[in-house]
Amino acid sequence: MTATLSAPQSVTSWLGDEGEDLLTYQAKVSKDLLHLPGPDFLDRVFVQSDRSPQVLRSLRQLYSFGRLANTGYISILPVDQGIEHSAGASFAPNPIYFDSENIIKLAIEGGCNAVATTLGVLGSVSRKYAHKIPFILKLNHNELLTVPNQYDQIMFASVEQAWNLGAVAVGATIYFGSENSTRQIQEVSQAFALAHEYGMATILWCYLRNSAFKQDKDYHLAADLTGQANHLGVTIEADIIKQKLPEINVGYAAVAKATGESYGKIDPKVYSELTTDHPIDLTRYQVLNCYSGRAGLINSGGASGKNDFAEAIRTAVINKRAGGTGLISGRKTFQRPFDEGVKLFHAIQDVYLSPEITIA
Repeated sequence: MTATLSAPQSVTSWLGDEGEDLLTYQAKVSKDLLHLPGPDFLDRVFVQSDRSPQVLRSLRQLYSFGRLANTGYISILPVDQGIEHSAGASFAPNPIYFDSENIIKLAIEGGCNAVATTLGVLGSVSRKYAHKIPFILKLNHNELLTVPNQYDQIMFASVEQAWNLGAVAVGATIYFGSENSTRQIQEVSQAFALAHEYGMATILWCYLRNSAFKQDKDYHLAADLTGQANHLGVTIEADIIKQKLPEINVGYAAVAKATGESYGKIDPKVYSELTTDHPIDLTRYQVLNCYSGRAGLINSGGASGKNDFAEAIRTAVINKRAGGTGLISGRKTFQRPFDEGVKLFHAIQDVYLSPEITIA
């Protein structure tokens, strides 16, 4: 029996013509090289690290909530777009989310492990909900009111504020490759060290940001470049890495060609022995750069559109089969009616709950 027949029909119907390939593909790099998600993931991987008992307890809270509780997988609702993309652009499609409480309600009803959002959102409802779902406070943001618009992650909140409102983890973004990346790396590294001292876990949004990465193709989504961003993220002890799903590769050569200058370093074996053009191989390279899965890789669901269910399920299948830890899904869920957002979360989680969808 093929994987397409044994996988849940609701999943295979959304995958369409790609279904058989995505569900049966065998990855180029063996799964035996990875530290894979599972119910014992924290005991198997994190207990031997320098994380304190308090951080381990926070990670346990994160991994033990929602529909994916105690599976080793996580599903997170992130809502920082009110700052990152502006409230008008983000919430006009569904104005109930101007009210911060509805963000928390969606995460709970959606069966999420946690909700990741701003100081203002969490602070406005912390006494009512901090004990009902794990909070992740996003510390820094890019804002779009400066004229001209700029792209720079700056601190909006402190680790102490996260601890005071009951968060189990903090999150932050670094724009690797940007003119401000050095400062951002230093700021976030210091914040993550302090968060660990307070007993909170750390999640890093490892984004690329530079006009040199965007050419005939968008090399912000290149596996080799995003993989290195992930490796920088785990270097500053991010417990979980959030990255965009890779779509292409050979970003180093493309940047060097576009700029006419030598750029970075990469071994040709990355392309000949560690990756192919297949999305599962590209994503597995991202996992490899997270200390072979010691830090969990969660991929993002992307912008909302006409094919949200199909796109989200496809991303979940690729992430899971590559050895990733889960999905973080924002606009695809909160920019649609509440009930549909809940259904989308459940559809994503069903991929991770399905024993028939295996590691490639």
